[in-house]
Amino acid sequence: MPEQTEIRTTERAVPPSPAPPATSDAAVIRDALGVGIAVGLSGFAFGVTSAGVGLSLLQTCALSLLVFTGASQFALVGALAAGGNPLTAAAGAFFLGARNAFYGLRLSAVLGYRATVKPFAAHWVIDETSAVTLAQPDRRSARLGFTVTGLTLYVLWNLTTLAGALGAEALGDTEAWGLDAAGPAVFLALLAPMLKDTVERAAAGLAVVLVMVTLPLLPTGVPVLVSALAAPAVLVVQGRRGRGTAQEPGADRADDAGPPARPEGTPENRPATEEDRA
Repeated sequence: MPEQTEIRTTERAVPPSPAPPATSDAAVIRDALGVGIAVGLSGFAFGVTSAGVGLSLLQTCALSLLVFTGASQFALVGALAAGGNPLTAAAGAFFLGARNAFYGLRLSAVLGYRATVKPFAAHWVIDETSAVTLAQPDRRSARLGFTVTGLTLYVLWNLTTLAGALGAEALGDTEAWGLDAAGPAVFLALLAPMLKDTVERAAAGLAVVLVMVTLPLLPTGVPVLVSALAAPAVLVVQGRRGRGTAQEPGADRADDAGPPARPEGTPENRPATEEDRA
């Protein structure tokens, strides 16, 4: 009867990659409400500033309802307050708001909304909604975070804009309240945990340097667009370093050649003698 030979393989099954931890709806809603409320309160500052530069109540509220991108709104009224030309101020605000188009490209794939819903969702594509959405592990949580953040921030921003425009004289100096710093502070708090490796930290650091250097030299809004060059610059440097440290072809073949052959003179290879047989 022929002997059965058991063949055993030394290869081990590769364990599947762990799934991202699930996030409860309550946690997503809590984070989204926190961002929406914290940033929405800075609408007071915009309402006061807009009324201070001479815009009417209708013009101030229309900017928050139709534009709804805080940085661009502040850039517009800030340029007008400095005595800038309205067309120049509008151009700077437009360039600053152009960054939301890049957010939209990423969020379109993450959220996966139908074509009929995308035009309405695009109005809520801003810094804060993008940060909350991209921090979620799955599509369902991303949609929930985007919706709650966008709705909370849109409603509260417009209400506080109206209140700020009506009570501009009562509120006084907005810098004393620190409301203009609420939005950037919340965005940085959301962004910091997402910078997990050296490449991401280097891109963020270079972006900050570009903004600080170009801020006094370029029109309002343009330094933010210039800072977008930080990401491709860091990736180019990383690619060159990767090619420089790559191993030469054939360098790993030495380990696959197996153990060296034994010389013929070793006891394992020479013929057995009569003494060995004895």
